[in-house]
This record gives sequence, C-alpha cells and structure tokens, in this order.
Amino acid sequence: MSEMLFARLVPILLLIGSNVFMTIAWYGHLKFKSAPLLLVILASWSIALVEYCLAVPANRWGSAVYSAAQLKAMQEVITLTVFVGFSILYLGQKITINHLIGFGLIAAGAWFIFKAPA
Repeated sequence: MSEMLFARLVPILLLIGSNVFMTIAWYGHLKFKSAPLLLVILASWSIALVEYCLAVPANRWGSAVYSAAQLKAMQEVITLTVFVGFSILYLGQKITINHLIGFGLIAAGAWFIFKAPA
C-alpha cells in the first residue's frame, strides 16, 4: 500500500472505530433505563475514553492530508452511518425515509466540503 493511501486511509479507519465507541457510549445505555444514572454516566465515560483515544490520533494524523473541515465532514457522515446500523441492529428502531433524506442531505453537505471552491 502506498504511503499516501495509508495516510488517507488510517484516519478514516480510526474515525470509524471512534464512532462505534461514541455511539455505544451515547446511546447504548438506552436499553438499560432502570440502571442508576450515575452508573450509566460512569460507564459511558469509560467507553468514551476509548473513543477519544481513536478520534484524537485520527484528527491529528488526518490533518496532514485533510483539512479540519474535511475531517469534520467525514466524521459526521461516518457518525450517521454507524448510528443507522446501531439504531436498527441494537436499539431495534426503524429508520424512515425522512431520516434517510435528512442524513442524505448532511452527506451532500460533506460532499461539497470536499469539492474545490466554486
């Protein structure tokens, strides 16, 4: 694998991993509504620590090949993609056409960020 491909791919993979942990930290507790709130907060922060350990290097290393706006746009699209899967598979919630249209518009915004200025 070329160095440039590696430099572009590693931040994306780290952001995907980061977003999996972030989604679990933020929404995983919704299945445990009877758990004490303090316990849920502590568990979420523990999971979020792993998320930060992936997100910080993703953004630091990624800034060598992507702009901050591109990294943020990538993260938003990854976040929504991970969230949709998590919502369906873990929470058992349906994703409607309106959700998909809204998420698609956000993805379209990210696409514009990667294009040269008009």
